[in-house]
Amino acid sequence: MGVSSRDMFGAPADSNTGADRALLGSYGRPPAGYRLPAATRLGTVELQVSNLARSLEYYQLLLGLAVVAQDEATASLAGVGATEPIVILREVPGTRPVAPGSRLGLYHFAILLPDRPAMGRFITHLSEIGARAGSSDHLVSEALYLQDPDGLGIEVYVDRPRDRWRRVDQELMMATDPLDMADLVRVANGAPWTGMPSDTVMGHVHLHVGDLDAADAFYSEGLGFDRMVWRYPGALFLGAGGYHHHLGTNTWAGGALPPRTQDAKLTAWTIVLPSANDVAALRANLVARGIAVTDEPAGILFADPWGTPVRVRT
Repeated sequence: MGVSSRDMFGAPADSNTGADRALLGSYGRPPAGYRLPAATRLGTVELQVSNLARSLEYYQLLLGLAVVAQDEATASLAGVGATEPIVILREVPGTRPVAPGSRLGLYHFAILLPDRPAMGRFITHLSEIGARAGSSDHLVSEALYLQDPDGLGIEVYVDRPRDRWRRVDQELMMATDPLDMADLVRVANGAPWTGMPSDTVMGHVHLHVGDLDAADAFYSEGLGFDRMVWRYPGALFLGAGGYHHHLGTNTWAGGALPPRTQDAKLTAWTIVLPSANDVAALRANLVARGIAVTDEPAGILFADPWGTPVRVRT
């Protein structure tokens, strides 16, 4: 699904393509009405898995996440030393692994590391244990791609500094170029991998959807995200507060259907807003657009047009 910077912009990203610096406010297309606050961030993703013990081994040993709470069927994981979970695993009897791209919903969730040395340590760790991963340079970020034991997609990435982001007109420059893993390993300076750092967060979620126009209408005009990248073939990237994307959507799964009850899947992803007033304003916009909303103690829950649940809380 990757499209290089030469394919996107007619030249490599580090050449003079006529791009401008992506200063805050100079890029992105906001929705016509309600707009998410600049301090919007993502919270926990919730996953249905087939075997909790097997998944925990993967998420702890390979990814380096730590368990912060666990019972017989559920485990919550975070960076080492952190207390707010970024992933919740829930075993449901009868769940079956899925083939990548076979269902709408989760393409991948993306764990954001705090800096390049952490990414370099993670790359070395994967090499030492013989784990295979895809890799990409997205201009605004550097990323690795993995799949958990149930076929659920995972990205681990690090952002480039915002003063290095570029735009063409109002559109942020993103592409899929080869990743310089050797340089990432070099900046780690031989330091050992000791697990996901405590300031690791959920950076974004990327979903397979059935239609980009419908995704635009729901997630930008309904939910309030700005459009950040719209020329990438088959994809639309959306964010708040000038971030390159909190949400990616794509139609690369072709005619796939939503996940079935017994499929491993994303059961909810979480958007965190600064205040209860922000949640109330979003709720009003969704209801005005005819979107069914369920109230929860700390926020609201609703589903996109393809059945993927979204939780919003303070």
